[in-house]
Amino acid sequence: MADKHKRAELFGEIKEDFKASMSEEDMEELGFLVGPYFKAAQKEAVRRVVLDEKIRLDGRKTTEIRPISSEAGYLPGFVHGSALFTRGETQSLTTLTLGSTLDVQRKDGALANDDLDFLLHYNFPPFSTGEARMKFSVSRREIGHGNLALRALKPMIPGKPENPYTIRLVSEILESNGSSSMATVCAGTLALMDGGIKMKRPVSGIAMGLIQDDAGKYAVLSDILGDEDHLRRYGFQSNRY
Repeated sequence: MADKHKRAELFGEIKEDFKASMSEEDMEELGFLVGPYFKAAQKEAVRRVVLDEKIRLDGRKTTEIRPISSEAGYLPGFVHGSALFTRGETQSLTTLTLGSTLDVQRKDGALANDDLDFLLHYNFPPFSTGEARMKFSVSRREIGHGNLALRALKPMIPGKPENPYTIRLVSEILESNGSSSMATVCAGTLALMDGGIKMKRPVSGIAMGLIQDDAGKYAVLSDILGDEDHLRRYGFQSNRY
């Protein structure tokens, strides 16, 4: 079961072999088309293998999920709660900080004011996907995925007086290859319980995918990879549950 870096290496070798089979004249005239056409052929081939053989990029069946490991109380006692959650090549280290009612975040809106007593910060550093670049600001992706995880966890937090705290969760994505927002939900639940928060119910999340063709053949994928999520533009659809 090759990881994403090994798969990229193998696909790259196929592309280079194809380019080597072309003459110099063809490369000069059509070389700029090799990349786009190879990408389209690669994605169509992956889709056909999933639909026809029910085998995915990493060798799993459509119903299989990647190995899961988790550990609550992962960090020493400098935080009120913590958890490390890993699913395949996706990993979240989430910490919990508890504050009093004086620590609420005041939200000044155009129409109304609000005091936020449950905060979730989702950090997606470049190294989590193997990139080496500067991080200057919070991306729209981080805001959206963090809000997705927050909406899954917040309804499970009891109100006062059962929960007198202001709660802040911080999810650090240490590695990402598919639905790090759902890893945040799982790690967040563990960190909350590690900190003694009496949740209404524990919450977990997983990314699901749907691939279909014009003939009506389809496959539902459990625990989609980052590459599979990327392929939704070519017939994949994805959702988080």
